[in-house]
Amino acid sequence: HPTESGFTTDVLALYDWAKARSGNSSILFWGHSLGTGIATNVARKLQEERGVQVDAVVLESSYTNVREAAAHIPLSKIYRQFPGFEYLVLDSLALGNMFFHSDENVKVLACPLLILHAEDDAVLPLHLGRKLFETARSAYKDKTKVKFITFPEKLGLGHDYISFNPELPALVK
Repeated sequence: HPTESGFTTDVLALYDWAKARSGNSSILFWGHSLGTGIATNVARKLQEERGVQVDAVVLESSYTNVREAAAHIPLSKIYRQFPGFEYLVLDSLALGNMFFHSDENVKVLACPLLILHAEDDAVLPLHLGRKLFETARSAYKDKTKVKFITFPEKLGLGHDYISFNPELPALVK
């Protein structure tokens, strides 16, 4: 069964493997959707437990924490009105130790942080990415290290296609 702890441990092992082979190359974490929670978990763990700061963290289609994300995804809209929604759906994530507190993680990070979100994201609403940005920006000492880029609805990038934007490499640099 997948767990938050297991995902974090796996990415830490991948980081160690890549770091051992990368020489002086930069290593950044790029998380998409659920992976944004994993990326912030690992960046925080490296910083707090090893004193290592990753070169950058990029979060694509992000959210504040998994409970808030689950409460706002469109699929849950029809179920929110029923009694027990919070207990059956939202609390079950906590019982499975799935929290992904990106909002708490970004408060302690010091590495450059780039948050990317499409205005037409139908899975994770733009306001969750914006809220995460605001949380990070208010916590970071160096505000220039935190950036938020939105992609207009007319581009049709939605939840899954920000990586198809031809301008993305220049924006990330």
